[in-house]
Amino acid sequence: MIRTRVLRRWRWRWIAALALSPVLVASVVVGIAYGKGGWYAVNVMLRRGANVWGDVSPDDSRLSPGIRLSLAGRRTPDTPEPVRWHQVATGLEVAELPVRVGGQPVDALLLSRIDPAHYRFRVLNRPAGDRDVGDWMAATGASLVVNGSYYSRHGHPDTPVVSDGHRLGPASYQATHGAFVADGSGGPGSARLVDLAGLDWRRAIDGTSQAMVSYPMLLGADGHGRAEGTDERWLANRSFLGQDGAGRIIVGTTRDAYFSLPSLAAFLPRAGLDLRLALNLDGGPVACQKVSAGGYRRDFCGRYELAVHGGRLQLLWPLVDFRRSALPMALVAVPR
Repeated sequence: MIRTRVLRRWRWRWIAALALSPVLVASVVVGIAYGKGGWYAVNVMLRRGANVWGDVSPDDSRLSPGIRLSLAGRRTPDTPEPVRWHQVATGLEVAELPVRVGGQPVDALLLSRIDPAHYRFRVLNRPAGDRDVGDWMAATGASLVVNGSYYSRHGHPDTPVVSDGHRLGPASYQATHGAFVADGSGGPGSARLVDLAGLDWRRAIDGTSQAMVSYPMLLGADGHGRAEGTDERWLANRSFLGQDGAGRIIVGTTRDAYFSLPSLAAFLPRAGLDLRLALNLDGGPVACQKVSAGGYRRDFCGRYELAVHGGRLQLLWPLVDFRRSALPMALVAVPR
């Protein structure tokens, strides 16, 4: 009995110490985060405050009007207006394309169009998760930064990647969608999208200095997307890459989360972008695009990701919404 009372006394002393020591509590939390995802998890927690999935209803006030409209089945936007490109530097143009349903705005595509003759691309990975879109721009001298493809809970690429000539990501991988590749030469086709349907991804990225496999293909070489089968209720801010008829690379990020992957794949051929191929990148709060050139500035990161887990509609929500998401994977365009 004496031993039991002593143990209880020490237990309550530890509880009191934890309650009275924010530093100790923070150290324990950081230790738990590090055990789950290494330095990436620690930095995400410190910079973003961590994210959690919470149940929502289709008409929840936390959802944007565009999301609620999409959940109600209104997934076919009006015919879009002509895209109005604005040149901000030689080889770099920007535009914003409104998306409307029944005449009401529900989303917009934040667009950048890049001529590879004037810009070189780099595919970059920083597993520590200590850089956001602005940090990447400052570190690389880029005029454009967009989030890249998918990554693991430790911040490493989940798909095959070539970064400055170094192969990253899984060595064994099944890829049937697409890849972005660049060789840095600045010549025709020096940066391009590749449809991997019937093509081994190793052949597509061999000999390239920069490459990134991603999915799904929103517009393939056959003129069709391959996003079918994805739950229409999976709604998120989206980022994508496109290649137009002149060989320019188009970077797009949605301002809201109206689009599911199938509805975005259906919309892009109608968007007036002269797209030949289009490839989805990672989405949700990591869907970020920053442009800084010729006095023009765009600085955007997503807010929404909605999905169905175990039959329940859930929204990804930051516990502390004070910083934008870290980007372990980034694609940057640097002036030549």
